[in-house]
Amino acid sequence: MKQRPRIYYTESQKALMWERWRKGESLQQIAQLFDRNHSSIQRILAETGGIRPTPRHRSSLALTLAEREEISRALASGHSIRSIAVLLERAPSTISREIQRNGGQDCYRANQADQAAWDRACRPKTCKLAENRMLARIVAAKLQWLWSPEQIAGWLKCAYPDDENYQVSHETIYRSLFIQARGVLKKELLQHLRRTRAMRRSRHHTQKSDDRRRIPDAVSISERPATAEDRAVPGHWEGDLLCGNRSSQIATLVERQTRYVMLVKVASKDAETFANALIKNARKLPQELYKSLTWDRGTEMAGHKRFTMATDIQVYFCDPRSPWQRGTNENTNGLLRQYFPKGTDVSTYSQAKLNAIARKLNERPRKTLDYATPAERFHQSVASTG
Repeated sequence: MKQRPRIYYTESQKALMWERWRKGESLQQIAQLFDRNHSSIQRILAETGGIRPTPRHRSSLALTLAEREEISRALASGHSIRSIAVLLERAPSTISREIQRNGGQDCYRANQADQAAWDRACRPKTCKLAENRMLARIVAAKLQWLWSPEQIAGWLKCAYPDDENYQVSHETIYRSLFIQARGVLKKELLQHLRRTRAMRRSRHHTQKSDDRRRIPDAVSISERPATAEDRAVPGHWEGDLLCGNRSSQIATLVERQTRYVMLVKVASKDAETFANALIKNARKLPQELYKSLTWDRGTEMAGHKRFTMATDIQVYFCDPRSPWQRGTNENTNGLLRQYFPKGTDVSTYSQAKLNAIARKLNERPRKTLDYATPAERFHQSVASTG
């Protein structure tokens, strides 16, 4: 079969690619717009790690292509440098430098001069992490501890409030990871991000849906107390299953106000076994810190009435296909995927090991807590109930 010629995309075509990528479309979907294979699109987007390059613009002080064409025509007509400067309302020295750096009066060409100016102006600002290698080492160390770029940026502001040299935005960290041409953070650090992909994806890329079966006697989330909804008091939890391979799973629980996480080892998803595991876990906490539990429509919670009878903890259920209604838990499960990548056999983890992983997560600062840790906030709640 005859090989198709390589396509060279125009700037407008590349702009369309980036716009579709931002909206969350896949490489294959974008490629169909150009009747090409997805690898053709990946080649373009991967150059900057899936991050759209900042559009270039011409300084208002720089000569335009139209002005350079005027210079070229004026030179061909024998005009002097001073007369050209008067015509363009520019300083004679500006016109003289322009001509001399682009071949002189006999060889000056407007298009070539304009392209040369664009090429000379391609001097990207040095990345802050490249200027401050100590800061780069701090960031790299926190990434290895599985902190997110946003957590690192927030912690740095708290740790070095009066030293801007040791503050950096989370976007700069992301760009330094995905744009390897910067040569600041090693590519291997990408594996420590929550989502270990080679290119940065739009937040619109996927939307988890929940289409499981109906739970008998389920109490809707709309009946949940207002104090749980506005996070006014601690003790209201969200839960879900985090599944591994070989039908293995663990229950993940997160407290809405403090974002404190508990992980529960469960042997299987049958309703009785699952309820027993949650009942045992619930008895570790005082009643004041475990008032309600919000779950999705998974059939593992079919025994919710038995759980409530044993613990006096009311269970509320999200609406079908509405995982965002327990968004705190959804976000937590994303964080936990750093410790339990998809395909992991989580049945091999003991409860003690799960507790150790939960402790690591609870000791990571959170933006929503003003970069305090869930452990700090939860222990304050324990102290106040005591």
